[in-house]
Amino acid sequence: MGNRLTQIATRTGDDGTTGLGDNTRVSKNSGRPHAMGDVDELNSHIGLLLCEPLPQDVRELLVDVQHQLFNLGGELSIPGFELLKDEGLLQLDNALAHYNAQLPRLQEFILPAGTRAAAQAHVCRTVARRAERMVVALEQSEAMRPAPRQYLNRLSDLLFVLARVLNRVDGGDDVYWKSERLAAQAGDAS
Repeated sequence: MGNRLTQIATRTGDDGTTGLGDNTRVSKNSGRPHAMGDVDELNSHIGLLLCEPLPQDVRELLVDVQHQLFNLGGELSIPGFELLKDEGLLQLDNALAHYNAQLPRLQEFILPAGTRAAAQAHVCRTVARRAERMVVALEQSEAMRPAPRQYLNRLSDLLFVLARVLNRVDGGDDVYWKSERLAAQAGDAS
C-alpha cells in the first residue's frame, strides 16, 4: 500500500478531493470514497459490537472480520490491487454453516431487536448491505474483482445469523414481527 499516514491534518482534502492509495486524487463524492467510507463505518460498528459481552468464538470471529474489512477497504483504496484473500470468504462460509446449524428454522420475519448485542449486530448487517450496494455501484463504472462484493454479501448474512445467535445467549429468542395478515389468518383458522 501507499505511504502510511504520519500527519492527519494535511489540509489536502480542503478542495473536496481525497487521495487514494495509488496517489491519485478523486472527488470525495465519487464511488470509491463512498464505498470505502461504508466499509469503514461497518468496521466501526463491529468495533462497537465488540464492546458487548459476547461468546468467545463470536468475539474471535468478529476480530478476524475487522481485519478482513481493513483489507477490503485497502483494496478499494487502490484500484486494481488485491488485498482481500479467498480465505476470508471461506471463513464466512464456514461460520455461516456452523452458526446456522445451531438455530431453529425461521417461521416468521424477525425484528432487528432483542439484546443490545443482537440489535448492534443488526445495525452492522444493515451497514454491510449499504456497503455492498456501494461496491455494486462502483462495479458498474469500474472493473473490479468480485471478492469485495461477495465478502460483504456473505458478511451481511452472517451478521443476521449472529444476531439470532446473540439473542439466544442466556436463553433468549428472536423478536418476531406481528404480521396483521398472519394474525388474521390464524384467527380465521380457529
